[in-house]
Amino acid sequence: MATAKRRVQARDARGPQKSKKKLPKVSTGIAGLDLVLDGGLPAGRVTLLSGGPGSGKTIMGLQCLMHAANAGQAGILVLFEERPAAVRQNAWSWGWDLARLENKNKLYLMDARLDPQAVISGEFSINALLAILDQRIKSMRAKLVFIDAVDALLHLYDSPKRERQELYALHEWLLDRRLTAIMTVKTVPQEGVPPQYAFLDFMADCVIHVDQRVTAQITTRRLRVIKYRGSGYGRNEYPFIVNENGINIVPISSNVLQHRPPGHKVSSGQAGLDDVLAGGYKSGTSILIAGTAGAGKTTLACVFTRAACLRDERVLYLNFEESPESLISNMLSPGLALQPLIKTGRLLVRSFLPEAMGVEEHLFYALKELDESQPRHVVVDAISACKRMGSDQAAFEYLMRLLNACKERGITCICINQTSGLDLVEDISGIGISSIIDTIILLRHRLTGGAMSRQLIVMKSRGSKHSDQFHEFRITDRGIDLVKA
Repeated sequence: MATAKRRVQARDARGPQKSKKKLPKVSTGIAGLDLVLDGGLPAGRVTLLSGGPGSGKTIMGLQCLMHAANAGQAGILVLFEERPAAVRQNAWSWGWDLARLENKNKLYLMDARLDPQAVISGEFSINALLAILDQRIKSMRAKLVFIDAVDALLHLYDSPKRERQELYALHEWLLDRRLTAIMTVKTVPQEGVPPQYAFLDFMADCVIHVDQRVTAQITTRRLRVIKYRGSGYGRNEYPFIVNENGINIVPISSNVLQHRPPGHKVSSGQAGLDDVLAGGYKSGTSILIAGTAGAGKTTLACVFTRAACLRDERVLYLNFEESPESLISNMLSPGLALQPLIKTGRLLVRSFLPEAMGVEEHLFYALKELDESQPRHVVVDAISACKRMGSDQAAFEYLMRLLNACKERGITCICINQTSGLDLVEDISGIGISSIIDTIILLRHRLTGGAMSRQLIVMKSRGSKHSDQFHEFRITDRGIDLVKA
């Protein structure tokens, strides 16, 4: 009783507590973007979307409109450069039927292209344009307006002062009507030269910058939120891709590790190796199999793959080294028939050329496979090839986020890496991920009596007993056999 009384007295001493009110927001329909924006765009305010040509500005804005329209909320797209017919045709490439939404009065494409000669011949004001837009907004009860390429309108004015005046007038007009507005503006950054429309960054409530850059001949699109009044937001750069479904922002790893605890031991598929590992691999952990060329890394991974599939556990095999047909053919030599496992659906082999896409696209497709196929185990063959996605840093980001995603889902992940030396090397992963790997198995060749033999050693197995000795093994037509000492 006395404790409760003290709590009441302490609360009264602090005075009345103010409840925090979150800023009203509108979902963009792009899951990754909503996460970056902590819920979506500011409702009833103006968001500026800036970027260079081909950076994805129009697609992003149109996707927001589509999401709102499909949810029953009418929106308007104001076009200052493109023809409505061209926009409808372009939208079909992502499977978006704009005409269907237009017929339902949930979307309107307003052709606002202006004749430069008409502007030059007399005093031009956007008031007439806004009057038409106002009528359409009222008739549709629209709450979302997407103004694409507003800089095309501003180019018609003969002075920067006039441009600024008209933009401030447009901004106030949108705020007065409590419209959630998206405006795009083209930016072409030049060193030492401030952007022509830098003042827009100060005017808008939310500013998002997108760009595309080329590093090591790999093109990457990235997004960064410059500011967001009254709201928290992700402050880093975030990669995104444009594919057949529109904009996809690669999910952000949580700032809190949410890994599932390791599960029970599962067999490696080889009885002798199970003894070396004191029962096998822990499910839901990360395993690195490293070694020189021809040491048996892929064979060892496929031994586990076959055993898991025969236990009726699904395996996703991400291959950056060879095609599915090549893998199937090569594994016939050690007696590992993978084709029947693929036919049952328990083994999924996905082969990708590392340099064909940027790291964010590779990560997007890998995470998509995890969500769609729901595997118990994943094999990445080989992480050394991931450097060809652009750089060592790109490979590191890909693997760190993939491993994190697997651990959050309780998926066992086996990574294969080809080392350069004939013996132990300082960084056996070659990419700097060794510290987050739970189990490391090193394979090596050893010259003995004029013949080359193969050996393996378990360098670490976090949270589990294991042998600390080298063990000789052979690759036969029945898989892998450990030689008894």
